[in-house]
Amino acid sequence: MTDRLKGKVALITGGASGLGANAAELMAQEGASVVVADIAADRGKAVADHLGPAGHFVKLDVTSEDNWKAAIQETVDKFGALHVLLNSAGIGLSKTVEDITLDEWRKVHAIDLDGVFLGCKHGVAEIKKHTARLGGSVINISSISGIIAGANMAAYNSAKAGVRLLSKSVALHCAKSGYNIRCNSVHPTFIDTPILDKYRDRFGQEQMQQKLGRQVPIGRLGRPEEVGWALVFLASDESSFMTGSEVVIDGGISAM
Repeated sequence: MTDRLKGKVALITGGASGLGANAAELMAQEGASVVVADIAADRGKAVADHLGPAGHFVKLDVTSEDNWKAAIQETVDKFGALHVLLNSAGIGLSKTVEDITLDEWRKVHAIDLDGVFLGCKHGVAEIKKHTARLGGSVINISSISGIIAGANMAAYNSAKAGVRLLSKSVALHCAKSGYNIRCNSVHPTFIDTPILDKYRDRFGQEQMQQKLGRQVPIGRLGRPEEVGWALVFLASDESSFMTGSEVVIDGGISAM
């Protein structure tokens, strides 16, 4: 622990598992107070309890504006401020533009894009009240699929690409408004988290790692902490001159 986030309060969506849970642990290690927000209450509470006094759980459906308002208010009531918002909640769907239904399209966008929009809208409004001493940071988890398309990723490509440009718009708004708030997007490739469970169930752990790893120049899946430490950097004031950027963590895929 180096106290890189000492004094900061972070709200993390999708905090019950995967990248969100890992980020919660690393940010708490670095001195942050962390609100774990998720629709999965039991798992989210377990993550928050593991953090001890630095952790707190709030139930959040990211598609509900009322839920967002309540979660942010509970964060401030519990820890006195909000400095960091990590929008990590998301779902995947592998379907082509011909195969996907309108309801499926809307569900992916509601969680992966609308949820990020609502977080940015209400998060920025609160964070700007607390940045006199410590800078604010909004971090949006997009995907390498928000930069590089796949034939069977119509909705996911669209939603994650939306997150990429939304993040830049939020960054410019905050800069132009004189807020001490930065906004950046993060673009991982295959990271060994529950979002890959559909492949894990279909192929088994070892075959899944081999099959997906062959698509990555480095030759393997990413580990959650390989994204998590980048999230800690973006949450910290070490990245104070970095906004509107996209952090690509893809094992070399986009270099091809």
